[in-house]
Amino acid sequence: MIKIKEAVIVEGKYDKIKLSGILDTVIIETDGFAIFKDKEKQRLIRFLAEKRGIIVMTDSDSAGFKIRSFIKNITKNDNIKNVYIPDIYGKEKRKTEMSKEGKIGVEGMETQVIMSALQKAGVLYNENSKKEGREITHTDFFEDGISGGENSSLIRKAFAK
Repeated sequence: MIKIKEAVIVEGKYDKIKLSGILDTVIIETDGFAIFKDKEKQRLIRFLAEKRGIIVMTDSDSAGFKIRSFIKNITKNDNIKNVYIPDIYGKEKRKTEMSKEGKIGVEGMETQVIMSALQKAGVLYNENSKKEGREITHTDFFEDGISGGENSSLIRKAFAK
């Protein structure tokens, strides 16, 4: 499971269930278009956007884009990352027929597709990506006399001041 700081906003409970198996973070459902009238949930989303940032991951259909646009407007676009899942046509396993636009939503996406979308949006970072500076090791502390040597406790105290 991947731990992220931002809260994730999705359309429905099955999207939330899918992402709960992948991400370790707060996941909020909009309950579809119910978000347009739910003032309490709107306040919660604004609060989360301000305090920890939000990631909006809706389906790639027109309803998903309307919800995404609404969230952008109520949060004044503060601390929002948009994650777009690709247009994949088909039917989700739990449904008897295809959606109106024939696209698979967040709940029907393979985990690897979701991970790729998160990475493209800058939510996940590739381990091979360049790191700023370098790691400090125990050897560095030892070589600088901060650890493991005579008077290292005095050196640490002086350094702390």
